[in-house]
Amino acid sequence: MTMKILDPRVDASGEALRMAPAVQSLEGAVVGMIDNAKIGTERLFDFLAEILRKDYGVREFLRVRKADATRPVSPEMLASISGADVILSAIGD
Repeated sequence: MTMKILDPRVDASGEALRMAPAVQSLEGAVVGMIDNAKIGTERLFDFLAEILRKDYGVREFLRVRKADATRPVSPEMLASISGADVILSAIGD
């Protein structure tokens, strides 16, 4: 039996994925946050948002919450935060 190794840098067809360029600054940025619906994620994101706004000048947060942690984020949910300059996804157990 052959074991398939998952590599986040490669898509299902084996093509290499391109990473977005790093942002130079968060000043005035819009940050997307994908909450996986675990019990501590909302508190974690509240805490991060406070720091990012106060210390790094983030202008706006676009937050979405998945129905539960076992499912991937839906295309519609991703589309709703597609205007973000950066996106954070977290597990908050």
